[in-house]
Amino acid sequence: MAGNRDKSITEQIHQIKNQLVDKGYKLTQQREVTVRVLLEHEKDHFSAEEVFLLVKEKFPEIGLATVYRTLELLNDLQVVEKINFGDGAARFDLRSTDGSHHHHHLICTECGSVEEIMEDGLLKLEQQVLRQYGFAVTDHRLDFQGVCKECREKHKLDEQAAG
Repeated sequence: MAGNRDKSITEQIHQIKNQLVDKGYKLTQQREVTVRVLLEHEKDHFSAEEVFLLVKEKFPEIGLATVYRTLELLNDLQVVEKINFGDGAARFDLRSTDGSHHHHHLICTECGSVEEIMEDGLLKLEQQVLRQYGFAVTDHRLDFQGVCKECREKHKLDEQAAG
């Protein structure tokens, strides 16, 4: 199973390398290590500092400024998306390499957990916006804020213990 995952990461790195080359950039060793860390942790939404700490484990001589510049370049090239979940830190999330819409997020306002929603229920709305306003949507992002299942269950247990 790990072999399939490594192959998938290698394929994704190749796709990202092509995206960079198409826009006149090289996939330097520093950029590749940064991309690999993001791919290995694709369900996480790391800050630049968190990415840096993981990259530094694989490439000890890399500096924080290099990781920042790499993340900003990847954001500019739409390889990653810089997002803010309201915790004061810019976080980075890989975008789909197939050109499809980005996924959406469920953000728990109590514990800070973030869950991804891969389904895109907004396509009909995009079509309506195009028909009604002549506006062609090229991308969108939707974040739901609320209380996750685990926190809600914890509240029920706390209420039962108090009552």
